[in-house]
Amino acid sequence: MKVIAITNQKGGVGKTTTAVNLAASFAQLGLRALLIDLDPQGNATTGAGVFKREALPTVYQILLGQVRLAETCIGTEFGFDLIPANRELAGAEVEVVELERREYRLSDALKNASYDFVLVDCPPALNMLTVNGLVAADCAVIPMQCEYYALEGLSDLVDTLRKVRARLNSRLEIEGLLRTMFNPQSTLTQQVSAELERHFGRKVYDTIIPRNVRLAEAPSYRKPALFFDRASRGAQAYLALAGEMLRRFDVNTAKATGN
Repeated sequence: MKVIAITNQKGGVGKTTTAVNLAASFAQLGLRALLIDLDPQGNATTGAGVFKREALPTVYQILLGQVRLAETCIGTEFGFDLIPANRELAGAEVEVVELERREYRLSDALKNASYDFVLVDCPPALNMLTVNGLVAADCAVIPMQCEYYALEGLSDLVDTLRKVRARLNSRLEIEGLLRTMFNPQSTLTQQVSAELERHFGRKVYDTIIPRNVRLAEAPSYRKPALFFDRASRGAQAYLALAGEMLRRFDVNTAKATGN
């Protein structure tokens, strides 16, 4: 089982879009995938077709130790499982601080899970929720736009990941940097993209997620892009990203292809 934290301290970079569409893409490839919504906004829950106000119990109860992971899993119509979140998760920030093994609450809950991939949609902030996601993870995927401020924030995020690795989770690595909302006609976009490749090399995914209207529309229909418009450039890009990640992980997808 590979646990992947989808994280960026900067909001609006396509983090939740990436988490939802990767989960759907892995499921389409025949893999068992679990999506954990660790953001009090609950956008990943909505994007997976679940009404967050009606979703109980949630990851909040898991972090407090009130329920087990299996009691919270919801099977979605898109082939992957979901651990939902809603606004009550915001209270966990204060409550978890007082608990034993506060940084390991999610990691402990995942010990008996049986999936090929677990995707954790972290909130756009460095708080106890994000720390729980990073401590539970084997690696981190960083979605980012190719703009000036993104580069500044990236250095802070990399420093944060180093600290978590040194103090709490020695196996945590940066799996890859994902360029999202990509506009190839922008000179700045091209410059920042080249800078990323120069500094991070093979850590930057070859797959690029384009700025795509269908990707932006899909959440309002409570669907991943693959189930909203499979032929769209955005949906195809996430399928390609899933394939690239599987090649990096050297995962056998024979069961998905029938070979």
